[in-house]
Amino acid sequence: MISTDLLLVDDEERFLQTTSKLIKKQKKDFKVMTAPGGKECLEIIRNNNIDVVILDVKMPGMDGVEVLREIKREKPLIEVIMLTGHSTTDSAIEGMKLGAYDYLLKPCDIEALIDKVLLADKRKKNAEERITQIKFQKTTSQKGF
Repeated sequence: MISTDLLLVDDEERFLQTTSKLIKKQKKDFKVMTAPGGKECLEIIRNNNIDVVILDVKMPGMDGVEVLREIKREKPLIEVIMLTGHSTTDSAIEGMKLGAYDYLLKPCDIEALIDKVLLADKRKKNAEERITQIKFQKTTSQKGF
C-alpha cells in the first residue's frame, strides 16, 4: 500500500496535536508531520517528499496564501487544502487561483478532511504518473524504439 505524506500547518499547537493524533488513529498509512508556521512548512517541503499540505489561512508572519504561493512555486505538484476558522471570500478565491485543491472551514469533520486528503493525494500521484509516462515516451522515441 502506498502511503500518504501529509503536512499540517497551523499556528495553533492544540489543533496540530489533536488533528495529527486523530488522522494517525484513522489512517495508519499516513505519515503526518506538523509545522507551526509558514517558514517551517517551507523548510519541511524542501527536505521531505510531501504529498498533501493542510494549511491554515490565518497565521502570524507568512499567512496561508503567501505560503501556498511559495509551495506552488517550489513544488507545484504538492496538493494544498486551505483550512480556516475565519472564512473570507477573498482568501478562498485567492487560494483557489493559486492552485489550492480545496478550501475548508474549521472546525472540520475529521473524516471529511481525510477524504479530501485522499482525493488530493490521488490527484498528485496521477499527475506524477503522467509526467513519468511522458518522460518515458520521450526517452524511448529519442532512442528509436
